[in-house]
Amino acid sequence: DPYQPIEKKWRLTRAALEVLAECRHPCTLVTKNALVERDLDILAEMARANLVQVFVSVNSLDNQLAAKLEPRASAPHRRLKTVAALADAGVPVGVLVAPIIPALNDRDMEAVLERAHAAGARCAGYTVLRLPWELKALFREWLALHAPQRAEHVMSLVQQMNGGRDYDSDFRTRMRGQGVFADLLRKRFELACRKHGLGRARELQLDTSRFVPPRKPSPQGELF
Repeated sequence: DPYQPIEKKWRLTRAALEVLAECRHPCTLVTKNALVERDLDILAEMARANLVQVFVSVNSLDNQLAAKLEPRASAPHRRLKTVAALADAGVPVGVLVAPIIPALNDRDMEAVLERAHAAGARCAGYTVLRLPWELKALFREWLALHAPQRAEHVMSLVQQMNGGRDYDSDFRTRMRGQGVFADLLRKRFELACRKHGLGRARELQLDTSRFVPPRKPSPQGELF
């Protein structure tokens, strides 16, 4: 996420966007933070040239759960306002319901998609929870602390979606999972997207023909 809290001070993301806008280089942003609204002036200009799209990640409408899962991110209702602000400024915006954690936040999937569409989202995507490396132990600790009554059930479903393990790195299935519960999530997501007219997250094609190298024109430079 390029809009971590320290971005308010360092402004590195804004500086990068200024370079991309100057060079006409397309980009896609994914964020959980309303701070992206600070850069609407640049994003709107890039959007007019079909050079940018933004995805706002919203995986729950429960403020208390969101505060525990993503303590440094904007609250869910604030992220939806960001979707509306981006859409109003003419910036193509989508929503990512990610990560989906079975028996914890999957119940909000349809409601998130409905609210995001109403706010102006054009498209949507989702991923399921992934627990590579040390994240397995960290998430189990988090469950024991914040959802002890559900911990066993959550991990059982996570393992069902990963071939019996906490995590399966298979490129074909790691983002969506496998098995009965994963199939149910996919069908629910597709049905909700059809209902609200949301396209797939990868459908928007940005203009890659406008790029101008960040250097003064010269015969020597054009060789590279």
